[in-house]
Amino acid sequence: MTASHTGDHPALTIGRLAERTGVPVRTIRFWSDEGLVPADRSASGHRVYDAASVARLDLVRTLRELGLGLDDVRAVLSRRRGVGEVAQAHVRALESRIRELKAQRAVCVLLARTGTDDTEPDERTVTLMNDLARLSAAQRQNLIDEFVTETFAGTDPDAPGAGIAEGMRTLPSELPDDPTPEQVGAWVELAELVADPGFRARCREMAVTGSDGAAQHPQPDPAAVIEHAGPAEAAGVDPASAEGAAVLARIPGVDGLDRAARLRTAETIELFSDRRVERYWALLGTLNGWPGRAPTVPAFEWLARALRAQDSQP
Repeated sequence: MTASHTGDHPALTIGRLAERTGVPVRTIRFWSDEGLVPADRSASGHRVYDAASVARLDLVRTLRELGLGLDDVRAVLSRRRGVGEVAQAHVRALESRIRELKAQRAVCVLLARTGTDDTEPDERTVTLMNDLARLSAAQRQNLIDEFVTETFAGTDPDAPGAGIAEGMRTLPSELPDDPTPEQVGAWVELAELVADPGFRARCREMAVTGSDGAAQHPQPDPAAVIEHAGPAEAAGVDPASAEGAAVLARIPGVDGLDRAARLRTAETIELFSDRRVERYWALLGTLNGWPGRAPTVPAFEWLARALRAQDSQP
């Protein structure tokens, strides 16, 4: 078809159209070849564009600048899909990308911090940080679910010790949409922790012992242990000393136990007091923005040592 003037809008050559719109000639030619921007031919066979072509070019450029792919642009132009429908799908894609970029930014901030001291992360840690930050919330939760399912398979869900499984599965473990570097670090540490066979074995040992009823005898009040044994541990009180014995005497349920009962209590405390398990809860707290709490396991470890130190008593 030979081009002609349309009202007051003469046909434009591809070069003039590029100058007018700021779109490179090669891009206009490609869009024309793809059928997105219609073009006529001049008498000499060159591409020319009328007012309708200019309007179509503006629309295609806008859609492309918004990030829509050629198929989506083509669907909008052919009216197979409305602009609103395509825009909604693109909004979802943009939101996902924004979350990914925020997570990657937090990783970079964390790496920048660690790179300024003697704790330079190794290549594996850097890769793990980036990979985990790019996971969706569902993928992150699936990682936790897999850990819980494999670790606690076959345990009695109603047993006292098995309650740890339900807690580990149901407590939120999602990385926030706009994570802090600390939250990225917490997620990396959490992912490494649940992948550790030793940690899995320890959690299962707790659950199985609870299922077997091996720890069903009176235990000291946790609040009293934290109140009395906590300060003793922090102050470096020797569990075997007279001062240590005085601390034991202030903890209800401990004072007056015979030798066998002291040993059973110490064994149970040692079984259910694990710094890695406590760290698991602390990491979840960091991820979810909960107020930090001082570790309590050291107080129970001190109590177990104190109970064993009194082993020479009748």
